[in-house]
Amino acid sequence: MDLQEQLKKLFPEHQSSNEPEEKEEVNHELFIQKEPMICKYEKRKGKATTIIEGYEGSDEDFKILAKEIKTKLSVGGTFKEGAIIIQGDYRDKIMKLLQDKGFKTKRVGG
Repeated sequence: MDLQEQLKKLFPEHQSSNEPEEKEEVNHELFIQKEPMICKYEKRKGKATTIIEGYEGSDEDFKILAKEIKTKLSVGGTFKEGAIIIQGDYRDKIMKLLQDKGFKTKRVGG
């Protein structure tokens, strides 16, 4: 007995529809700051990492920005303690993405 049959037994009057549910797309505006964001390169445990710091907006906005950077570059990374940590040396590409979004960036280290 599959799930659909079980649901029909529990709710005999219910008519299921095959129409897809509409999801509202919420376009989220990021806080654009006056101070530049710092984009630096470090080696952690022998691996290259790119660290982005200096965002003055909310942590939720910064997490959204981190997710967008990771998906556009198809790389791994995380958001920790007010910084985005990206696996690999992607400073130039990240700085270009941030500048296209209207952020000021500053390159630090190397």
